[in-house]
Amino acid sequence: MTGLAPSRCGRGQGETARSSLMSDAADRNDGFVAWADRWSPRVFVMPAVLIVLALSIFPLIISLYLSLARFKFEKGGFSLQFIGLTNYKKLLFGSQQFHFLGTLVPIASLGWALVLAVVALLLLWLVVAARRGARLLGLVGRVLISVVVIFLTLLFASTASPGGQLGTLGATLIYVFVGVFVQYAIGLGLALLCVQQLRGRGFFRVVFFLPMMITPVGVAYTFRMITDTTKGPFAPLWQMFGLADFAWAATAWGARIAVMIGDAWQWTPFMFIVLLAALEGQPRDQTEAALVDGANRWQIFRFITWPAIVPVTLTLVLIRVIEAFKIVDLPNVLTNGGPGIASESLTLHAFMAWRTLDLGGSAAVAYMLLFVVTFFCTAFVNLARSGAGAAARSRP
Repeated sequence: MTGLAPSRCGRGQGETARSSLMSDAADRNDGFVAWADRWSPRVFVMPAVLIVLALSIFPLIISLYLSLARFKFEKGGFSLQFIGLTNYKKLLFGSQQFHFLGTLVPIASLGWALVLAVVALLLLWLVVAARRGARLLGLVGRVLISVVVIFLTLLFASTASPGGQLGTLGATLIYVFVGVFVQYAIGLGLALLCVQQLRGRGFFRVVFFLPMMITPVGVAYTFRMITDTTKGPFAPLWQMFGLADFAWAATAWGARIAVMIGDAWQWTPFMFIVLLAALEGQPRDQTEAALVDGANRWQIFRFITWPAIVPVTLTLVLIRVIEAFKIVDLPNVLTNGGPGIASESLTLHAFMAWRTLDLGGSAAVAYMLLFVVTFFCTAFVNLARSGAGAAARSRP
């Protein structure tokens, strides 16, 4: 019996060692599983991050360096010479100022009246914001916005005076703000009509949406034919109204209006379809209760419909503003940027510089466009937020 005791003891120790090893293996397995759980999201996201870096961030950095350099083709390759902010100085103060900012002349008396009116309105806006208890950062942002607005007002007043001419910056801002406002107004009106219980509204919904399915180049060529007063499909109509000798692209504002009409025809359906969805998603009980209480259509729209579609409106306008800043197909195909540079947008300006192998100047124009878009979109979002916050605080 005494001889069996050591063997039993040895077996017990072996089982203890095996259980210890199994416990260690389980701990290591649990540690590996925990490590895999911690790193697997990053591993799965990494391909998308690399794609974004390759297609967006790296080209952005390279184009930034290109805007600060002079690119030259040479025998056997090319050379890049760092020149700092020279390309930007050319756009703002140098040989390309007329192209970017426009031909600046002394401001006429009517222009100064416009500038003073804008300055007075901005000062009133700042005073009201300060009295309502706006934060210091908000006031600084409003002051910055006011400075930019005053600068743009001076720019438009100078280029609109006799002898002046708008540059690509002014033309692009006209395309954006005038064009988006017109597109939103028409889209909202069509959406309000199609919400009503009208016969054939389903057919008109499809018809109103059709222009958005056409490519921008197709729209440009379509309007190029329509605006041809001599050989276009509407030539008899132009002749009937005595416009046979009128050429849209022969005058600066005629060319710009033709571009804005084509852009509005293409993008109004986008406004229409989104606003129609917002209106149809609005609860009917509020409208019916307002009608029972004796409210008219204008009061229903002002106090019920409009507050309900404001969030959709802000997002919609922001998306459309960003897209409108990138307009290039219509002015390129419809008017070729002419007459002169009257209808040329910033994107077309960058493309023209690239086509003449001025890659540094093209990158500088593209970055100026990026700065302008970022400023206006950031200002729009912040003002919309502050307005929504003020409206929420004013509610009982």
